[in-house]
Amino acid sequence: MYHLANTIQRYAWGSATLLPALLGEAPDGRPAAELWLGAHPSAPSLARRADGSDVRLDELLRSDPVRLLGKRVSDEFGPRLPYLLKVLAADRALSLQVHPKPHLARAGFNRENQQGIPLDAAHRSFQDDQHKPEMIVAVSQFEALAGFRNARSIGSLLAGLDGPLVKAVLDELARDRSARGIRAAFQRLLAARSGSSCSEACLQTIDSIRARAAAGSPYERADATVLRLAEQYPGDPGAIASLLLNRVTLEPGEALFLPAGEIHAYISGFGVEVMASSDNVLRAGLTSKHVDEEAIFEATSFEPRPPTVPSQELAGSRGQSVTYRPPVREFALTMVDVDETEPVPLPGRGPRTLICLDGAVELVTAAGRTPLAQGRSVFVPHHTGAVSLVGDGLAACAWTP
Repeated sequence: MYHLANTIQRYAWGSATLLPALLGEAPDGRPAAELWLGAHPSAPSLARRADGSDVRLDELLRSDPVRLLGKRVSDEFGPRLPYLLKVLAADRALSLQVHPKPHLARAGFNRENQQGIPLDAAHRSFQDDQHKPEMIVAVSQFEALAGFRNARSIGSLLAGLDGPLVKAVLDELARDRSARGIRAAFQRLLAARSGSSCSEACLQTIDSIRARAAAGSPYERADATVLRLAEQYPGDPGAIASLLLNRVTLEPGEALFLPAGEIHAYISGFGVEVMASSDNVLRAGLTSKHVDEEAIFEATSFEPRPPTVPSQELAGSRGQSVTYRPPVREFALTMVDVDETEPVPLPGRGPRTLICLDGAVELVTAAGRTPLAQGRSVFVPHHTGAVSLVGDGLAACAWTP
C-alpha cells in the first residue's frame, strides 16, 4: 500500500483550525477548507513508493490499472480512481451550487474546450467531463441546505415578508405550484443578482425576517439561516433563496447524499465527503465567483423532495463499522470505530483510500502491519487483498462497490 501526501484547498470559507488539528500542525491563520485524497488531475495525492520516491497517484494508477484498481473497476471506469475522498471543514457557508449529470458534464466540458476557455479561467464552468454525485458524513454537527421544499412550505415561509423579491417568488408559485413554478421562482431570485437594486431589495426582505425573528418567529431555524447567510454574503439573493430549500442538521455519524442535479449548500461543520472524481461546480449564489445561469437551469432538478439519506450497513459485534451506500457505482464510504478487542475488516477488494481521523490504527494484511496515526492516510490497491484494522481510533475508508 502507499502512504499519501494530500493537498489542502484554502478556500475562504474554510476553518483555520480544524484541518491543522487533524494533521497535527500549528494553525497559520489561513483558512483550510478541504483535504483532497485522490487522483483528480487538478490536485492529485502523492503516493510514496517503497524506495522512498513520490509519484502522482493518477500517474501511478495509469501505469498498472488492472493490478492497482482491479479488472472490474478498470474495465468500468478506465485507468482512473472513480472517487475522490475529502475531509471538509467549513466555518462559513459554501456557495449555493449544483453538479451536472454525466451527459451535461461531457457536453459542457467539450464546449468550453472548443471555445478555448482555459481550465483556470474565472468564467469557466466545467473543469472535467465527469458528473459529481456526492455524500457527506458528519464528524461534528454539520449544517446544510439540500433540495427544494414543496410550494406550500415555501409559501408559508415567505408569507408576510417584505420586498419585491419575495413578491416575485410568491407570484410565480401562485401561478404554478409544480416544479415549473419552483423553477420560475428560483429564476427570479437568480436573475436579481445582476440588477442595480438587488442589494436594496435583499435588505428590505432581510429586515423583515430580522423583525419576524425578534418577535418570536414560528420559523426560527429558517430565519436564523437567512440572517447568517446575509451577514456572510451581504446583498446576495442566495440568502433569501435558502427559504426555498430543505434545511438539514446532521449529528456525528449521520449522512446526506446529494445526487447530481440537486441544489445544495453546506453551511458549517466538519465532515468526511466522498464523490465521483470530479471538480464540476455550477454556482448559483452565496459567491463572488462566476454564475452560469444557463448551465445551472439546464443541470438542476426543481422537483421538491426531502433530502436523501444513504443506506447504512453495520458490521462488527458492537457495530464498529458503518458503511454508507448511496445509489451510485463510483463510491461508498465505511467509517470504522476501531478498539483493541476486535479486528475490523475493510470492504472487499478493489481500490481503497483510508484516513485515520482520531487515535491510531494499524492495517493488517497477509504481508504484515502498517501503522497509521491521526491525520495520516494510505491508498490500498486491489492487489493488496484483504485488510483489517486494529488499534484504537476512528478511520474513514472510501471504496468502489
